[in-house]
Amino acid sequence: MPSKGKPSPRFGLLAAGAAAVLGLSGCQAPQDSSTLTWYINPDNGGQAALAEKCTEEAAGEYTISTSVLPNDAASQREQLIRRLASQDDSIDIMSLDTVYVPEFANADYLAPVPQEYVESFTKDVVEAAVESSYWEDELVAAPIQANTQILWYRKSVAEAAGLDMSGQVTWDQLIEAARDQDKEIGVHGIRAESLTVWVNALIESQNEQIVRTPEADPENTELGIDSPAGTRAAEIVSTIGKEGLAGPSFSNLDENGAMLRFQSDNGGFMVNWPFVYSAMAAAVEDGSLDQEVFDDVGWTTYPSVEEGTPGAAPFGGVKLAVGAFSANPEAAFAAIDCIRQPENQAQYFVTDGLPPATRAAFDDPAVKEELPYSQTILDSLENAASRPVSPYYNTITGGIQRTWHPPESVNPETTPAESSQLIIDILQGEALL
Repeated sequence: MPSKGKPSPRFGLLAAGAAAVLGLSGCQAPQDSSTLTWYINPDNGGQAALAEKCTEEAAGEYTISTSVLPNDAASQREQLIRRLASQDDSIDIMSLDTVYVPEFANADYLAPVPQEYVESFTKDVVEAAVESSYWEDELVAAPIQANTQILWYRKSVAEAAGLDMSGQVTWDQLIEAARDQDKEIGVHGIRAESLTVWVNALIESQNEQIVRTPEADPENTELGIDSPAGTRAAEIVSTIGKEGLAGPSFSNLDENGAMLRFQSDNGGFMVNWPFVYSAMAAAVEDGSLDQEVFDDVGWTTYPSVEEGTPGAAPFGGVKLAVGAFSANPEAAFAAIDCIRQPENQAQYFVTDGLPPATRAAFDDPAVKEELPYSQTILDSLENAASRPVSPYYNTITGGIQRTWHPPESVNPETTPAESSQLIIDILQGEALL
C-alpha cells in the first residue's frame, strides 16, 4: 500500500482539540468494558439495527450501544476531536467521514487495525475505499460505505439532444446538450464541501491531484491545482456558471437543490449521490412528483473531461474506526468485523441508501431488486477518486471554496493559481482562511 506519510507539525489539531475540552459534557466511559459505544452519523436507523444484530450474534461477548453524532460531517469531526483530545475512552467505534481519516490518524486518535483483521477488512473492497483507509502504511480504519456520484439524466432530453447514454458522456457533450435543449445541468455551486467535491472530480478525471505530496509537511506541500488540469476544470465550471446552464440559483445550489431543479421542467442532467433515487421515489409516493417524471429518469457513470477517458467519480462514504483510548479495542474490532459483513452492508444499502464498500454486497438479491441503479454505482466506484488525502484537509477544502465561488466568477486564467497560492499561504502560516 502506498505510503501516506505523517506530516509534522500537526498544524494545531491537538491544541485546538485540547482547548475545546472544557466545553464537553457527558464524556464518561462505559460502566462495563464489554459495552461498546458506537458513535454513528444520523441515518434512517440502519446503524442502530446493525448494532442490535451484532450484539445478538456476539452472545454476551459484547454489547453495542449507539450515540448519534450531529447532522453534518464538519460538526461530527468537531465533536469527535474534542472527545478524543480529552482521551475519552467511551469512543469505542466511530463512523468517520472518509476525508477525516488522515487528520485523526496523524493525531494518533485511531487505534491501528490488528493484523488479524487487515485481510478481511480490505478483501474485495473497492480500491478508493482501501487506499483512503491507510495512513503511514498502516490500516487505521475499516471501509464500510463507499459513496459516489453518478450522472442522472432525463431520457427525453438526452434523446432529443442525440446523446448515446449507453457510453461515456463528456462534460462538453452535456454543456452542448443543455444549450441546444434549453435545459439545466444540476451541479453543486454552493460555497460548501460539495463545490470541492466537484472541482476535485474534474481535476482527478485528468489524472492530476489537488495535493501531489500528501506525505509532505506544510512547507514542502506541492499542489496540482495550478496546472493544465486545473485550467480545464475552471473552464468547465466557468462555462456552466457564466452561461446560466445550472439555473439562476447556481451559486447557492446544493445536492437537494440540484435534485429539485432536475425534477422541474428545466431538468436535463445532474451529477449527484444515490440518495436522489429514493428521494424521488418517495416524492412519487406522497404525490409531490409525477410518476411520468420519475419514469423519465435514467442514470449512467460520471461524465468524463476528455473523450475516451473515464470520469473520476467523487468518492465519499464512511469508515469504521476504533478510538485510540477505547477501554476494549479487542471487542471493538470484533464488533466492526460483524458490522461490516457483506450481507450487513447490503442491508444498509437497501434501508438507508448508502452504497457498500465491498463488491460482493452489490450482488445481494435485495440490492438488485430494490436499487436498479446499483450496478452503475459500482461501475463508478471502480473509477472513483478520493478528495485530497491530507491531515490538513479542512484548509485545502476551505481554500478551494473561497476561490472557486461563485462559479460564474471563476477565471480559467487566474483562479487555479489564486486557489493554489491561498492554500499554500495558509498552510505556511502566511494567511488565514
